[in-house]
Amino acid sequence: MFDKIIVAIDKAEITNKLLDATIEIARNKQTQVTLVNVSQDYVSNGMTYVPENFLEEILNEMEKASLEQLQQAKFKLEKSAGINPETVHLKGDPAHEILKYARDTEQQLIIIGSRGLSGIKEMMLGSVSHKVSQLSNCPVLIVH
Repeated sequence: MFDKIIVAIDKAEITNKLLDATIEIARNKQTQVTLVNVSQDYVSNGMTYVPENFLEEILNEMEKASLEQLQQAKFKLEKSAGINPETVHLKGDPAHEILKYARDTEQQLIIIGSRGLSGIKEMMLGSVSHKVSQLSNCPVLIVH
């Protein structure tokens, strides 16, 4: 049914559920799966002075953690289902980057996790999964 699926990998506690859903949808099909993780492209610390190299180190550590999450998820899909996904690391606002990548690469389904925000928290903080589901050009599966 879906030939191109993007899976937005985020926090470890939901990643296994995301991958399980991906396996159910893509197993034994010719589906191209792309694992995506978005890290920040800036750090705002609110401190008066912090050495520039310190902020660069934080961003480098965030990127390293992102790449590690992608590799772990890729390994699970390969090992448990024989799915060989592409991995993509993006930087910036998660909702914007996921939507842009999905649109630019003509994805047919976005699989994304929900952090469980509800009510006022979601309204005040915003929710990546909510933004993606509202603005996507393709179907979105939100995994709780």
